Amino acid sequence: MAGLRARIGGRVAVLLVGVAALVSIVTGITRIVAPPRNRLPFVALLPEEATVLAGFTGAITGFLLLVAAYGLRQRLRAGWYAALVLLPLTALQGLVGSTTIGLLLALVSVVAMLALALDRAPFSEEIDLTPTQWAAIAGLIGALGYSTAGAYALNDQFTNLDSITDAVYFSIVTASTVGYGDVTPTSALAKWFAMSALVVNVAAFAVALGVLFTPMIEARLTTALGRMTDSDIDLLADHVLVLGYGELTEPLIDELLEAGVPFLVVTPEEARARMLNERDGVRVFTADPSDEKPLERANVTRARAVVAATNNDAEDALAILTARQLNPDVTIVAAATERENMNKLKRAGADTVISPATIGGHLLVESALGGEDSEVVARRLLDETDDDDDSAT
Repeated sequence: MAGLRARIGGRVAVLLVGVAALVSIVTGITRIVAPPRNRLPFVALLPEEATVLAGFTGAITGFLLLVAAYGLRQRLRAGWYAALVLLPLTALQGLVGSTTIGLLLALVSVVAMLALALDRAPFSEEIDLTPTQWAAIAGLIGALGYSTAGAYALNDQFTNLDSITDAVYFSIVTASTVGYGDVTPTSALAKWFAMSALVVNVAAFAVALGVLFTPMIEARLTTALGRMTDSDIDLLADHVLVLGYGELTEPLIDELLEAGVPFLVVTPEEARARMLNERDGVRVFTADPSDEKPLERANVTRARAVVAATNNDAEDALAILTARQLNPDVTIVAAATERENMNKLKRAGADTVISPATIGGHLLVESALGGEDSEVVARRLLDETDDDDDSAT
């Protein structure tokens, strides 16, 4: 019950933050277009510019709050902290002006704040960034800091650049390549600095966008297509490769998940891959398991074992031959759909070949006749199967 309440409470908090973000954006845009005439008594003491500023900052805060809501939806603790910082600002911005939508924004913000403060537990995930991504963020901040500090230091060599706010404005405009032309260099030194700031900021933004957003886009695409990313595959070692998809694949996955053994399913069927990829703990690589390159990418040379258990013995044989060629020492287990193909799969390179249909038939008969325990029968049948295969070869 506690877990259910936490999930419901977390969803309500995310919904409230999202609503507050949208109302903040609408309120900000409304104030920019038509500033309110009738304001609350304490707001009337503020200068007119404060209302206009609240409009612009309200829209920006709303967009930032949308980002925080997305982080909350991902259960990120950083999203929880960001929302708690932004919600008081949106509440204050809602009070600057006595419009109905502004008061609604203040009310929603306060309620969302209370919902977040009362239920922190669902938002426990940490941001997992690679060193490269942290370096890209640091580079972006450093580039903006360089252009801001440099512009402020050379403010007497620029037109319309008299304060730190002007320097930040110049930095953002330069980095975004907008270039309004209202702040311009008037000396050779200032021109060289402006060119360097342009190159540094554009490069930093390009790198940051690529490093920060490409993995997210790639993850979405790989999830949709049932494919693993290169970084996920490179980390695989001492794992079990399940080649193809058949009737035994689901029971195999259940057993491997229960045992806590890392594994990778290699199947060419994208529909199956998408279905498997939706399950927690299941990793899927969409490719033909009988080709060398996919098995090399699946790190068959570092695999603990290979299992071939599709409904097609010919496909299993090709996959076994490829796996054995790439890793002569790996343990390969195969399930023969047809009993007469057991020796063929053995010759293809499988260490152990079983016939699920034969074992199932024996177990059913023994159970029906009240004979041996099914586990004892299964163990004896496996021993007999190995003996038959050895004598056949």
